[in-house]
This record gives sequence, structure tokens and C-alpha cells, in this order.
Amino acid sequence: MYNKILIANRGEIACRVIKTARRMGVKTVAVYSEADAGARHVRLADEAVLIGPAAALDSYLSIERIIAAAKQTGAEAIHPGYGFLSENEQFCAACAREGIDFIGPPVAAIQAMGSKAEAKKLMEKAGVPLTPGYHGDCQEPDYLHSQADLITYPVLIKAASGGGGKGMRVVHQSHDFLEALASCKREAAASFGSDHVILEKYLSCSRHIEIQIFGDTHGNVVYLFERDCSVQRRHQKVLEEAPAPGMTPERRAGMGMAAVAAAKAVGYVGAGTVEFIVLKDGIFYFMEMNTRLQVEHPVTEMITGVDLVEWQLRVASGEVLPLAQEQLAINGHALEARIYAEDPGKGFLPSIGRLVHLSPPVEGVHVRVDSGVEEGDEITPYYDPMIAKLIVWDQNRERALSRMLQALADYRVVGVSNNIEFLSRLVACPSFAQAELDTGLIEREKNGLFPVQAAPRREAWLILVLAELLRERVLAEKLSRQHSEPASPWHLRDGWRLNAPARRTLSFRLGEVQKILQIAGRSDGFDILLDGVQSIVNGNLKEHGQLFAELDGVRSTATVVVAGERRHVFFQGRTWQFCAVDPLHYSGAGGGAEGSLLAPMPGTVIALMAVEGARVEKGAPLLILEAMKMEHAITAPANGTVKKFYYCVGDQVGDGDELVEFEGE
Repeated sequence: MYNKILIANRGEIACRVIKTARRMGVKTVAVYSEADAGARHVRLADEAVLIGPAAALDSYLSIERIIAAAKQTGAEAIHPGYGFLSENEQFCAACAREGIDFIGPPVAAIQAMGSKAEAKKLMEKAGVPLTPGYHGDCQEPDYLHSQADLITYPVLIKAASGGGGKGMRVVHQSHDFLEALASCKREAAASFGSDHVILEKYLSCSRHIEIQIFGDTHGNVVYLFERDCSVQRRHQKVLEEAPAPGMTPERRAGMGMAAVAAAKAVGYVGAGTVEFIVLKDGIFYFMEMNTRLQVEHPVTEMITGVDLVEWQLRVASGEVLPLAQEQLAINGHALEARIYAEDPGKGFLPSIGRLVHLSPPVEGVHVRVDSGVEEGDEITPYYDPMIAKLIVWDQNRERALSRMLQALADYRVVGVSNNIEFLSRLVACPSFAQAELDTGLIEREKNGLFPVQAAPRREAWLILVLAELLRERVLAEKLSRQHSEPASPWHLRDGWRLNAPARRTLSFRLGEVQKILQIAGRSDGFDILLDGVQSIVNGNLKEHGQLFAELDGVRSTATVVVAGERRHVFFQGRTWQFCAVDPLHYSGAGGGAEGSLLAPMPGTVIALMAVEGARVEKGAPLLILEAMKMEHAITAPANGTVKKFYYCVGDQVGDGDELVEFEGE
């Protein structure tokens, strides 16, 4: 076994590898960019080496700098994680040249299966059914366009290298193909260092099922059953589970042995995944093979009791697979939800900022949290905006769903937009609950998954005010203890008056709704007058904003987190962001500039899609902004004229910066 390994990655997966390595007594070296100088994986590792600026091409995708870091620190092996260089044959070959073990498959296997195009050619020769498409080497735009027309639409353009939903576009009509191709190639080049793409017939209402395989250097290969990854947005997985609902033992064995045969055909070593598209009638097509550990590997670990990272380290160091096929079995059901800093209501637009408050559910036998961040860390615009992976396990799917709903309700994030409430709606929606799974589920259930924001219940307002009053009381007590006369009654803020009860008012706003609440102190709590109705409330405020409340005799728990003037209320699985209103504060005229288009987040302008003075129609793309390795089109809000661009290609923009002067008709 190794004494020291280097982890050529960042975030959640780097922290995940460090956890297992430490348990095994293996020292770890982290690498980091300038943007990640204070990142959690850097803090956790035994050593850390700066490898370059924030841009991935100059840091996490720099083979030379990572190899140099390994040699500098004396690392015997490199774990590539997933993404970045994990499926890069040049990186694997460079490790071999320098006498450093690559914790993954050999170069030949990556060459054969790491490229989606080459993998499909190999599977085609082996007689494995393939999705209709083009997997050739010619990358001329006009030729690819002609091939897409032959396949017939809708067509999926897919980066031949990498994964994670990057560099993928669905094209529904021929006249949209070239624009989508250019965007796809730009994104693929930025994420994986290669703009090579393949084309496939886009099969809607299909399932995405993958088989986890594992091989060693002694010729042994096993499959660790399947995962269903059908629920996706932007071609990126959102919810994964194992085993796949409705999978018969016969089909599981058939797909498993087919995956093992594919692995043996290329002399595969280490962890890998063979992915299939499965139609409603059970017919399946080979989609691709990922020659690395998958993001969703924890659900396989939960149902098998196997630590796949430990297996990776043991196999890479020359050991035999710890278990044979007949020793592997499925126990229970596991689900994984990806917690992202993004706004589902705005097309899953990534969010950046500091994690002012981060409180995940308590981990145990049934709940696991894999995260690359902690409270106080920053979500930056440079990398994937994942906050954590939330994994739950129980004896069957129904109980696992209940575990997931409770765990999501217990997750608290303040500082960035996030998808936790969306995930709760997704897990509870009829299609998912009844295992009616396919890649179109989110679109099919969009009315329930993206509801119009309902007004909060009365209890949410009462909890908000109760927490505010208790926080004032705690602050008063703290100040009194610091005073020369701590027992003085003048330190109390209990509303006492000599002849009559005193009433005060507090005002809060939620969106466009503002309420003024009247409060009077009582010996057993507070009287609160809200919308003409009086309530008696009391409670205890604990650390991290945890509130034990009694509202008109009914007890409940909630969390209220203060961030500036904002009050984040977490109650019964819902979250509201209120604002405290200062009646003495004058805000001025306010408002954005009429006729302007603002940047929804920090990023880089990578393309101008119109010219100044041009008339465009509503929805036409005006410019392309790149942030967090994804492209975002800024479109015309109405029919009108592009008056002026304020930035050029390559310019950096900040959140809220004015991008385009636009004159509507």
C-alpha cells in the first residue's frame, strides 16, 4: 500500500478521497488554484501545493504542474477524482513516464473507452447495440450538420471527452444546429481541453441506467450492480438511486455481464461505469463508458457495504479485488441528491457567494453527506457550484424516500441560492415517488416542480418575530453581564411600564409584501398582533438560530438565521427570506436603468451574437456569458434594437453589471 498519494482534483471528491486515505493510514497531498487557497480539501490534506491561477486550464488541467507537485512532495501515486484530468490519456501516460502510479485504468483502456467516439466504435465491433448517431473523426461544422440531418431531429450533440453534462446540447431543428454546435464545442474545450463531439439520436422518455464495474491487475472483473440516473436537468444528474427500480434479476445479470465483458475486452483496471439508455420496452443501447469513479458512487457503496475508493487504492497498488462476484449482494435502497448553489426558478442559474450559514443533517447509518465546503467558505464562479451530495439509505425504496425528505428538510443553507426545496418537491412528486422514471421527468412535472411562490403561513411570520425578540433579549443579557452593575433592571428589555403595558412595532418584508406587527411583553412570552389577530408566543433560541417555539399553545421547531437585514426562516421543510424594515431608513429612488440588460452573475463574455444598431426579435441571443464552466445566453427581452454593448469578448463582468443598452419597440 502507498505511503503518500496526490489528489489531482478539488472540492467534494478530493475531500472524499482524503477521508478514506486517512482511515487507511495513507498521507495525502492536495493541489489547489489561487481561487481555492482556503478551500476545505486544502485544509484537510497533509500537504498542499499551489498549481496556478483560477482558470482550470492553467491549474487543474495542467499536467505539467500536477506532475511537478507529485514529484516535489514525493507522492507515489495520483488519484484523479472525476472530471478534469481523470479520463485524460496524456495525463495517465505522463504519470507512467515519471514512475508515478495512476489510480485508474491503464492508458490503453482510456484510449479505447475514455473517448465516447472510440468507445462506440469498439462496442459496435463487439455487437453491442448503439444509439443511432455519428461517432467519426470529421469535425467540420457543415459535415456534422449534414450527419445530424441524416440522423433526423431531435439530435444530441455531446462532447467526446469528459462528462457531467458539460458540452451537451439537444437540437430540435436543423436551422439551430450550427449555433448549438459552436456553443457545445466552446464549452467542451473549456471543460475538457478538447472540442471533439459526437452526435446521437435524442431518445426522449428513456431511462439512464449505469453498471458499476471494477477490475484488478490479475484479470478479475466484477460488477457492483446498477444505478438509475434518469432524473436530470441540463443533461446533468440531479437524483440517483441504487438499485434501479423495476430491475429484474435476469436483466441485471445480463447488463452486468455485458459490462464485465466490455471491461475485459480492453484490459480494464480500477473503477469504471458502463452506461446504457433503456427504453420502456426494456431494449437498451450502449451510451458510453466512464473510465473513472462516478459522482454518484456513494449509492453503490451504501447498498453493497464497499468503500470504492479503498478498492481503488488497493487495486492500483497491485492487490487482488477484495471480493468475488458471488460475494457481492444488494442490501436495501439508497438515494443521492446533489445540493447545488443554483436557482431552479431561474433556469438553474448558478449562484455564488459566501456560505453564511451551512448546517447539514446529522450523519449516521441512514444519512451521509459528502461535501467540499464548510460554513464560511465561498462558492466561486470558477468551478462547479456543488455544495454537497446528500445520500440516504434504508431497507426499501419507500423508506429511503422518507429518509431523503426528512434529510432535505433538515438541510440549512444561507448565503447562496440553492436547490434544496426543488429537490424536496422532486422526491415527493408522483412520478418519482411511483418510480415512473425517465430523462424527461423534470420537464413532465414542471408545473408541480416550479410552482408559483405561495404566501407563507401565519406561523412563519410569528416565528420570524419571536426569533427577533428572543435575539434582542439574548443580546441585552450579554450586554448587562459586561456592565459594572449587571443586576440593574434598566438592562432588561421586557417592555415593562409602570401604569400600562407598552406596545412596540416591528416591520418585515417578503418580496413585495410588507407587514407591521404589534408586540406587547407578557410574563409568559409575547402578545403579537398580526393582520388583526392576536397570538401568544414564547420560546427558546439556541445556537445557530435553532428555535423551540410555542405558538398559541402549539409547540414546533424552526431555524432563523440572520444575515444583515435578511432573516432566513426554515420551518417544516420550507424556507423564506424576509427583510427587516427600518422605518428610519431612506432608500432613495432606486431601480435599474431602463432599457438595460444586467449580468445575472459574474463571468466572462465569450461571444457577441448581435451587432450594435441591429434590430432583433424577442428571445434572440445578444451575447454569451461563461460562468462556472457553463454558458448562459443573454437574450432580447422584447422586439427592439441593440444600441450598445458595454463589454467585449474576453472581458470579465460582475453580478449586476450592465451589459447591453437595448431599446424596445
